Amino acid sequence: MKNFLRLLLVPALVCVMGLSPVSAQTAEKTPPMPEVLKELGTRGAQIRYLGREKGLDGWATILQGQEQYFYVTPDGEAIIMGLLFDKSGHPVTIDQVAKLQGGDAALDALATPATPAVDPLQAIQEELRAQQNLSPSQRLMKEVEASNMITLGKNADAPVIYAFMDPQCPHCHALMNDLRKDLLATGQIQIKMIPVGLRDETKAQAAYLLAAPDAEERWYKHLDGDTKALPIDPAINKQGVERNLLIMQNWKLDATPILLYHSKTGEIKMVRGRPRDLAEITADLF
Repeated sequence: MKNFLRLLLVPALVCVMGLSPVSAQTAEKTPPMPEVLKELGTRGAQIRYLGREKGLDGWATILQGQEQYFYVTPDGEAIIMGLLFDKSGHPVTIDQVAKLQGGDAALDALATPATPAVDPLQAIQEELRAQQNLSPSQRLMKEVEASNMITLGKNADAPVIYAFMDPQCPHCHALMNDLRKDLLATGQIQIKMIPVGLRDETKAQAAYLLAAPDAEERWYKHLDGDTKALPIDPAINKQGVERNLLIMQNWKLDATPILLYHSKTGEIKMVRGRPRDLAEITADLF
């Protein structure tokens, strides 16, 4: 996981002094995962146990290419985000991450230097706040907007279309090629793609997309026939994809692609399957 070592910024630096070291290699078993990290897992984060050092259990997460490191206090009552240093100032976290090299190629490919970002746990809590007095279509759109997704398109001011897509769905491929050669390429729309998978191998590819720092590039390479763009790793965490599938199941959406968007008049529109004429959608949007 060589990319882990290129940290540019971490939210906090943790220095623990005077505690007897316990090597990660001597840990008898992986402890229970903290609840806050489980929630990150449902958002599509890849999570690995770093081992115990200085009396603290360490965890590493990657979500959309961004790495975070967490340490659980000995009493299990609190969790700290940041790097762990020993009393001489040596970054213990870097040593822990280095021990994972060579056995986790997927994580190495997903990791990228960390950049300043909002606290992911705080963002999740805000997204999951209950919404009251909404119509069924509004509730559906709220769930869709809080799903796990990747953004396609560079114009942040363009109208947004949410799209449930399976990496191996031929109709999804055809629709995406329709969209990207015109509307996406010219910056007229954004696509918030919600990856799902109806088989284990496509779930793995969808999960890889959620964690990748270059998801848009990989998705287009996949559409163009690059069989290595979305590797199928059976060990990859698929919880983020399962959460997306649950939204489909709860609303009886049983096939892909599915498009949802706000029309220019404020209505919530849904299109099941590949649209025969994209002009009907653009007329709704512009």
